[in-house]
Amino acid sequence: MVPPKRAPFQVLVVPFRKAAQGLEVAVFRRADYDVWQFVSGGGEGAESPEAAARRELVEEAGVVADAVMALDSMTMIPGCWFHAWQDWPDDVLLIPEHAFAVDAAAAAVVLSSEHLEFEWLSVAHAMERLRFDSNKNALWELSERLYPRQRCKRPAYR
Repeated sequence: MVPPKRAPFQVLVVPFRKAAQGLEVAVFRRADYDVWQFVSGGGEGAESPEAAARRELVEEAGVVADAVMALDSMTMIPGCWFHAWQDWPDDVLLIPEHAFAVDAAAAAVVLSSEHLEFEWLSVAHAMERLRFDSNKNALWELSERLYPRQRCKRPAYR
Protein backbone atom coordinates (compact mmCIF):
# COMPACT_ATOMS: atom_id res chain seq x y z
CA MET A 1 0.00 0.00 0.00
CA VAL A 2 1.30 3.46 -0.92
CA PRO A 3 1.36 5.86 2.04
CA PRO A 4 -0.75 8.99 1.62
CA LYS A 5 1.07 12.04 0.35
CA ARG A 6 2.01 14.80 2.76
CA ALA A 7 -0.62 17.54 2.54
CA PRO A 8 0.56 21.16 2.41
CA PHE A 9 -0.50 22.09 5.95
CA GLN A 10 0.87 21.60 9.44
CA VAL A 11 -0.88 21.06 12.78
CA LEU A 12 0.19 21.99 16.28
CA VAL A 13 -1.45 20.29 19.26
CA VAL A 14 -1.16 21.57 22.83
CA PRO A 15 -1.86 18.82 25.40
CA PHE A 16 -2.97 20.47 28.64
CA ARG A 17 -4.32 19.74 32.08
CA LYS A 18 -5.80 21.94 34.76
CA ALA A 19 -3.82 21.55 37.98
CA ALA A 20 -4.34 23.04 41.44
CA GLN A 21 -1.73 25.71 40.65
CA GLY A 22 -3.20 26.49 37.21
CA LEU A 23 -2.73 25.40 33.62
CA GLU A 24 0.01 22.89 32.76
CA VAL A 25 1.04 21.84 29.26
CA ALA A 26 3.06 18.92 27.93
CA VAL A 27 6.14 20.18 26.10
CA PHE A 28 8.23 17.76 24.03
CA ARG A 29 11.96 17.72 23.22
CA ARG A 30 12.52 16.61 19.65
CA ALA A 31 14.98 13.83 18.89
CA ASP A 32 16.10 15.12 15.48
CA TYR A 33 17.09 18.62 16.61
CA ASP A 34 17.30 20.01 20.09
CA VAL A 35 14.14 22.10 20.44
CA TRP A 36 11.15 21.96 22.75
CA GLN A 37 7.71 22.25 21.20
CA PHE A 38 4.20 20.90 21.29
CA VAL A 39 3.02 17.94 19.20
CA SER A 40 3.26 18.86 15.53
CA GLY A 41 3.04 17.26 12.14
CA GLY A 42 1.57 17.39 8.70
CA GLY A 43 -1.66 16.35 7.15
CA GLU A 44 -1.80 13.19 5.07
CA GLY A 45 -3.76 12.83 1.85
CA ALA A 46 -7.25 14.37 2.09
CA GLU A 47 -7.14 14.46 5.91
CA SER A 48 -8.63 17.55 7.60
CA PRO A 49 -6.51 19.61 10.00
CA GLU A 50 -8.54 18.30 12.96
CA ALA A 51 -8.10 14.69 11.82
CA ALA A 52 -4.36 15.31 11.41
CA ALA A 53 -4.21 16.80 14.91
CA ARG A 54 -5.91 13.73 16.40
CA ARG A 55 -3.60 11.35 14.49
CA GLU A 56 -0.41 13.25 15.39
CA LEU A 57 -1.43 13.31 19.05
CA VAL A 58 -1.74 9.52 19.05
CA GLU A 59 1.46 8.98 17.03
CA GLU A 60 3.67 11.34 19.02
CA ALA A 61 2.21 11.19 22.53
CA GLY A 62 -0.01 8.10 22.67
CA VAL A 63 -2.99 10.28 23.61
CA VAL A 64 -6.44 9.56 22.20
CA ALA A 65 -8.58 12.70 22.39
CA ASP A 66 -12.31 12.64 23.01
CA ALA A 67 -12.52 16.32 22.06
CA VAL A 68 -10.17 18.65 20.22
CA MET A 69 -10.36 22.41 20.77
CA ALA A 70 -9.57 24.41 17.64
CA LEU A 71 -7.55 27.52 18.44
CA ASP A 72 -7.47 30.71 16.37
CA SER A 73 -3.66 30.78 16.52
CA MET A 74 -2.13 30.20 13.13
CA THR A 75 1.18 30.77 11.46
CA MET A 76 2.64 30.30 8.01
CA ILE A 77 5.76 28.16 7.59
CA PRO A 78 8.11 28.32 4.58
CA GLY A 79 7.61 25.28 2.38
CA CYS A 80 11.36 24.69 2.22
CA TRP A 81 11.24 23.33 5.79
CA PHE A 82 9.54 20.18 4.46
CA HIS A 83 10.85 17.30 2.35
CA ALA A 84 7.46 17.14 0.60
CA TRP A 85 7.81 20.70 -0.72
CA GLN A 86 9.19 19.35 -4.01
CA ASP A 87 5.94 17.40 -4.53
CA TRP A 88 3.59 20.33 -3.94
CA PRO A 89 2.35 22.70 -6.68
CA ASP A 90 4.77 25.47 -7.66
CA ASP A 91 2.58 28.18 -6.15
CA VAL A 92 2.82 26.61 -2.65
CA LEU A 93 5.52 28.61 -0.93
CA LEU A 94 4.06 28.91 2.56
CA ILE A 95 1.94 26.37 4.39
CA PRO A 96 -0.48 27.10 7.24
CA GLU A 97 -0.03 25.65 10.70
CA HIS A 98 -3.39 25.10 12.43
CA ALA A 99 -3.36 25.02 16.24
CA PHE A 100 -5.44 22.80 18.52
CA ALA A 101 -5.57 22.00 22.22
CA VAL A 102 -6.54 18.78 23.98
CA ASP A 103 -7.35 18.18 27.63
CA ALA A 104 -4.94 15.35 28.39
CA ALA A 105 -5.38 15.25 32.17
CA ALA A 106 -6.56 11.66 32.17
CA ALA A 107 -4.05 10.45 29.58
CA ALA A 108 -0.73 8.73 30.07
CA VAL A 109 1.73 10.28 27.63
CA VAL A 110 3.79 7.72 25.72
CA LEU A 111 6.66 9.15 23.70
CA SER A 112 7.30 8.20 20.11
CA SER A 113 10.80 7.98 18.63
CA GLU A 114 10.36 11.61 17.49
CA HIS A 115 10.96 12.83 21.05
CA LEU A 116 13.58 12.29 23.71
CA GLU A 117 11.47 13.48 26.64
CA PHE A 118 8.51 15.57 27.69
CA GLU A 119 7.62 17.63 30.73
CA TRP A 120 4.41 19.01 32.20
CA LEU A 121 5.14 22.72 32.67
CA SER A 122 3.34 25.80 33.91
CA VAL A 123 2.55 28.44 31.33
CA ALA A 124 5.48 30.60 32.48
CA HIS A 125 7.99 27.75 32.34
CA ALA A 126 6.66 26.52 29.00
CA MET A 127 7.03 30.02 27.53
CA GLU A 128 10.71 29.92 28.54
CA ARG A 129 11.26 26.46 27.11
CA LEU A 130 9.37 26.71 23.79
CA ARG A 131 11.44 27.61 20.74
CA PHE A 132 8.84 28.77 18.22
CA ASP A 133 6.60 31.82 18.49
CA SER A 134 3.75 29.82 16.95
CA ASN A 135 3.84 27.52 19.99
CA LYS A 136 3.96 30.49 22.36
CA ASN A 137 1.02 32.17 20.61
CA ALA A 138 -1.08 29.00 20.82
CA LEU A 139 -0.20 28.62 24.50
CA TRP A 140 -1.05 32.26 25.22
CA GLU A 141 -4.42 31.86 23.48
CA LEU A 142 -5.22 28.63 25.34
CA SER A 143 -4.31 30.19 28.67
CA GLU A 144 -6.50 33.24 27.98
CA ARG A 145 -9.42 31.04 26.89
CA LEU A 146 -9.25 28.87 30.01
CA TYR A 147 -8.17 31.54 32.51
CA PRO A 148 -9.20 34.95 31.10
CA ARG A 149 -7.30 37.90 32.52
CA GLN A 150 -8.02 41.60 32.42
CA ARG A 151 -7.99 42.92 28.86
CA CYS A 152 -5.23 45.49 28.91
CA LYS A 153 -1.95 46.06 27.10
CA ARG A 154 0.65 43.72 28.63
CA PRO A 155 3.43 41.33 27.64
CA ALA A 156 2.04 38.09 26.24
CA TYR A 157 4.93 35.75 26.98
CA ARG A 158 5.30 36.02 30.74
